[in-house]
Amino acid sequence: MAPGAPSSSPSPILAVLLFSSLVLSPAQAIVVYTDREVHGAVGSRVTLHCSFWSSEWVSDDISFTWRYQPEGGRDAISIFHYAKGQPYIDEVGTFKERIQWVGDPRWKDGSIVIHNLDYSDNGTFTCDVKNPPDIVGKTSQVTLYVFEKVPTRYGVVLGAVIGGVLGVVLLALLLFYLVRYCWLRRQAALQRRLSAMEKGKLHKTGKDTKRGRQRVWPRVPWSTGRGSWMRRSSH
Repeated sequence: MAPGAPSSSPSPILAVLLFSSLVLSPAQAIVVYTDREVHGAVGSRVTLHCSFWSSEWVSDDISFTWRYQPEGGRDAISIFHYAKGQPYIDEVGTFKERIQWVGDPRWKDGSIVIHNLDYSDNGTFTCDVKNPPDIVGKTSQVTLYVFEKVPTRYGVVLGAVIGGVLGVVLLALLLFYLVRYCWLRRQAALQRRLSAMEKGKLHKTGKDTKRGRQRVWPRVPWSTGRGSWMRRSSH
């Protein structure tokens, strides 16, 4: 390159924009949602909910895959697959006759039901969704706990207690404002009654004063009246 010629390397601003477009602005990815954990009793059934969000319309090639990893195990096995509008239950494992498809791709729902629960079902279930061309994204996991009798969850009890306390507080506030409203209304009625009574007294007093003024005759001084009489007599 000749001395004094301008540099042909890209400007720092162009490099920053290129880096932002390639690294800082990744493509939209599919997002899968499940419960964090579910509880079930031995012999009962449980629903494993799975839904998703995608930047694309629901494709005819959408697929759902459920995998199961036993409690304490390392490997996950496929137990259910939905593709081309049809559910497929894997013929391997203990779930092959106990899984029921209850999802609906039109509502972005890929839920399944597991019947006749047993202690051996404890473990982690993973839901994976592909909605071509949106096929990149993370899976979601839900942990199943099977009990002889489903215990009452601490969060439910705490929520019920908090709800009860809030209900009592709201009821107390409602009663307070109701009593205050009735008291203010009664005070306003008494004030109107007193004002009416005061107006009535003032009106009556005005009438009595007017009548008293009409009955009073003007007094004529005796000397003036006598002089006039004497003058009339002399004539």
